[in-house]
Amino acid sequence: MRKVGFILHPGYSPMSLAVSTVFELANLQADEPVYDVRMLSAKGGPVRTSVGFEVMTAPFAGETLDLLVVGGSMEDATPEVIAFVRTAPQFARRIAAPCVGALVLAEAGLLDGRRATTHWMYARDMAKRYPRVKVEEDRIFIADGPIWTSAGMTAGIDLALALVEEDLGLVAARQVARKLVVYHRRSGGQSQFSTLLELEPKSDRMQAVLTYAKRNLADRLSVEDLAERAHLSPRQFSRAFQSETGQTPAKAIEHLRLEAARTLMENTAHPIDVVAQQTGFADRDRMRRAFLRAYGQPPGTVRRAAYRHGASDRIEA
Repeated sequence: MRKVGFILHPGYSPMSLAVSTVFELANLQADEPVYDVRMLSAKGGPVRTSVGFEVMTAPFAGETLDLLVVGGSMEDATPEVIAFVRTAPQFARRIAAPCVGALVLAEAGLLDGRRATTHWMYARDMAKRYPRVKVEEDRIFIADGPIWTSAGMTAGIDLALALVEEDLGLVAARQVARKLVVYHRRSGGQSQFSTLLELEPKSDRMQAVLTYAKRNLADRLSVEDLAERAHLSPRQFSRAFQSETGQTPAKAIEHLRLEAARTLMENTAHPIDVVAQQTGFADRDRMRRAFLRAYGQPPGTVRRAAYRHGASDRIEA
């Protein structure tokens, strides 16, 4: 049985506990339990989470573990936690840190010379504080040798699913993802950002227009088309849209198309012409110009970079 230890310290985010559910469900669907999951802390006993309730833990023992998980906390890790994590490579085959747990690994020196990621809100601070860490702030998760790090919140589930896949295979990981009602195989190289979230329309009317546009990117999606969906005149729609999102309709649609095209370029083998047609760019030249404006790279370069990340992040091509 694979022993998995979760380090908890005061201020631990309950969201980080969701990672343990991936291993719980892997056990439930297996013929016999595969993972022995335990909660650990410096002294054992109850540990207060960031929202106030407590979780019972066992004290650090330095026993052999298949996986040690250092979750995110709203408070700095204690010297005892840092010291324990620093010795983890001696007794843990793999070490994972969702969200700001990566800062604990960095403080312990485990990320020196390695690629790593964390929640986008803390990535630049992490890069500044720990210059020996190769921080990649726009990644869902990264595995550099035995060290795994992920972005914040639900990205920890993506990391855990990838670990289960490494242990038990793709079918088992997909079954766990289905039970969690999440999309399996959100790639480690995928962006942490979402165009729809960044636009943040204030009204249901504009949200509905953007949702419609995202589902119909191959269509023309002119201002007139979108205004009709919003039951406004084109002039009224353009004013209202820019007021709510800070962008013109044309620019917002281009960003949605870019996001969709980049996802297809990174996660499929579709020819560039096909990707351009499916995302509404009409032809590869127009899509290429948009990629250069947004990313400073043509689509082919983005695809090759994703392939390199996929190999090192252990993502299925």
